[in-house]
Order: sequence, then structure tokens, then C-alpha cells
Amino acid sequence: MTDMAKMPEGALHGIKVLDLSRVLAGPSCTQVLADLGAEVIKVERPHIGDETRHWAPPTFSDDTSAYYATINRNKKSLTVDITTPTGQTIIKQLIAESDILVENFKVGGLKKYGLDYDSLKQDNPRLIYASLTGFGQTGPDAKRPGYDYIIQGLSGLMSITGPSDGEPHKVGVAVVDLFAGLQLTIGIQAALLARQNTGVGQHVDVALLDSALAMLANVGMNHLASDKVPPRLGNQHPNIVPYQVFAGQGEQHFILACGNDSQFAKLCDVLAVDWYTDERFTTNPQRVANRGLLCSDLTKHFAKQPRTYWLEVLDQAGIPCGAIHNVAEALAMPQAQAREMIVNFTEQGSPVRALGNPIKLSASPVTYRTPPPQLSEHTDSTLVNLGYDKATIAKLKADGIV
Repeated sequence: MTDMAKMPEGALHGIKVLDLSRVLAGPSCTQVLADLGAEVIKVERPHIGDETRHWAPPTFSDDTSAYYATINRNKKSLTVDITTPTGQTIIKQLIAESDILVENFKVGGLKKYGLDYDSLKQDNPRLIYASLTGFGQTGPDAKRPGYDYIIQGLSGLMSITGPSDGEPHKVGVAVVDLFAGLQLTIGIQAALLARQNTGVGQHVDVALLDSALAMLANVGMNHLASDKVPPRLGNQHPNIVPYQVFAGQGEQHFILACGNDSQFAKLCDVLAVDWYTDERFTTNPQRVANRGLLCSDLTKHFAKQPRTYWLEVLDQAGIPCGAIHNVAEALAMPQAQAREMIVNFTEQGSPVRALGNPIKLSASPVTYRTPPPQLSEHTDSTLVNLGYDKATIAKLKADGIV
């Protein structure tokens, strides 16, 4: 077993988080906070828990679903029925000693329980109340439920993802949920810093739609600059050419990413062609205008040699390129291993293996203290810390409140 006493204190050590969120976006935020050292108490429904506990297969040998394990390590699990007055009392007791509350209920969904921001800030003005919803706390769609897949469609992301001659595609993971979770994390940390100066907390409001629109980045800006609707380009780049997937001999695919004219000139040297002197291809804007012609010729050249050949010569020439890995190949990369991007919880007595945290801090590093908790694993200890005795806890359990 890992000696927890020897672990360094995280950057957020001493910060207490009450996590009322579930599924992916909210819990991904609270896991980052937990990885950084915050104490996170995850509030779940008695006997049911977070929906992702049941999103299986696959599961690990202790029946923990892989999906749930994705975003719930380093947390404590407390089961409370917040629809009951007694349950609400427990939550308010926890809020009184918490720095942050994270929730992803529909707008106004917690007001009927007295757990909305306006109600809670009266008793705990230092509370940072973080809400993650589909459409935000304001606007005509505020009360609509939000789902990653639907937001990918509404935001325009799907319109620019997928083959140019096929249907729109979603990204292979719930990228809007994860991006919004990071935005919420940033907002919370900013609010913590602001609280140092003001002494008071605030409401952090992050929406899936807002996050997805921000993710449009340069493609969204292309529209704002031109008033043109960006096309779906498959694996091509809207602003840079050649910057896409090509196939070597035998349909072995790889990525070529020429980011500037100098790299394109090097590519021409590798291919023994003089395209960089051709006025149709000399500069990137010219190459974008003549994309079809240039990429058709490149396709013919790359088909003459296997992918391994091209990756070697392109890399030697200093031209950005890379293989397209499957997930197993990606996680097996020596670089991924060196960066500790796979976490093994066997020392804590758990069969769970998880994807690591990409944040590397030199003085207060991320720690992996505990595996994803079993449902209600920390209910008794949490209630004891609040002053409840064994008889009262037993009564709460018998009444189905915890």
C-alpha cells in the first residue's frame, strides 16, 4: 500500500469541494481539483449512485465501470437523498465547511431544495458555486437540458468534422463535456484567486454550448472574417496546405503537417520536385487556393513508398509528421510511459488502471491517492466528521436518507 503520509501536498491542499455533479463534464472538473490536492466529496443517490457506475461493460474486476473510473479517482463517495429535508440539512452542513460546490443540475433545479447559489451564499459568502449546464444560466435556452452529442451538432462542430463528401461526424469522445469541464476548472481557480483579494466567493457559470462555440477557434473566426460558412474538409486543414492525412504504399496512413513555407520547401526537396518555385504553390495562401491540385499530386508521390519510409525521411528533414495510432499503440508509446500517463492503483488494493493527469507541477505535483470510490464508501466517516453518532447514522440508513 502507498504511504499517504509521504505524498507531497497538492497545490489545492486544504481546499474542500462538495461535488453534486454526475456523468462526465462536472466530475471531470472535480477530478482535476482532486488530483491537485483538494478534498472532494462526491454526493450520490442512495443505492443508485452516479449513472456512469452502470455504463458497462467494460468493468474492472471489482465491478467498477471503466466510464465511472475515468473521472472519479481521489474522491470520497457520500450517498444522500437531497430531496428530503434531512438530506438537505446534511448537504448544508457540508457546504458550511466547503470552499467550492460543483453542480450540473438543470437551471433552477436545486432552488426547490434551498441549494441554489442565492440561498447558500447568505450563510457562506466565501462559497464558490460552480454550475455546468447545457446552455448556461441565462438566455432563451437556459432551461433546456444539454448533452455533448447534441451540443456538438448545435454548435457547428459536427458540420466541420467528418469526410467532405459524407455526413457530419461527432468527435470520438465527448469532447465538449471534457472541454467544458476544463473551462469550469479554470473558472473555479480564478474565483479562488479572486477570493483571496475580496474575501467572498462568486457564481461560476459555464455552458456546454458556450464552450463548444469557443472550440470553433480559427474556423469560427474564418466565418467572422469572411461571412462564409466553413466547409467540412475531412482530414484537411482549413487554413494550411499541405496539412492532412496521406496514405503510403499499401494504404498505410500518416499525417503530414507543413506549417510554413520553409517546411514546404523541405518537403519538395524530399520529393525531388520544384513546386516551391511554382507560383501556384510558393506561399501558403497560394497552396490553399490550389489545394486540390497540390494534394492530388502529393497523394501520387506518397503511394510510391510505405509509410515507414516517409515517416523516416520526413522526420530527418525536419518536416512535422506522425503515424496514426490506435488506442493501444498510443498508450504503449515510450513517451506516454515516461510521462506516467497510465496510473495503476494496485498499491491501493484496486484493480483500476486509469489515464493520468497531464498537468505536471514541479513543487506540488498531482497525486493519485485513492482509486474511484465504491458507492457510499465514505458515508459513515463523512457523517461522523459532521458529528453524527452511530445510532443516528443507522436511523438515516433505515429511512433511506443516506
